[in-house]
Amino acid sequence: MNFKDIHIGSRIQQVMKDQGRNVTWFAKQICYERSNVYKMFKRKSIDTDLLIRISEVLGHDFLSEYFGDGRRSR
Repeated sequence: MNFKDIHIGSRIQQVMKDQGRNVTWFAKQICYERSNVYKMFKRKSIDTDLLIRISEVLGHDFLSEYFGDGRRSR
């Protein structure tokens, strides 16, 4: 999958829901207001530092999913 084909906000929301997490819990974990989490879910791209933090909180490697194996060779 090409990274341009991934809507990262929707993907984060899906992983969160698959894990049975709610927005209040997630917002607290990443130190965001709930309203900002909902805005983040609508974004196609996201800051790398935030994406790393989200990956750690959810235990899901969004960077590998977003960039694929090619990111390791650079």
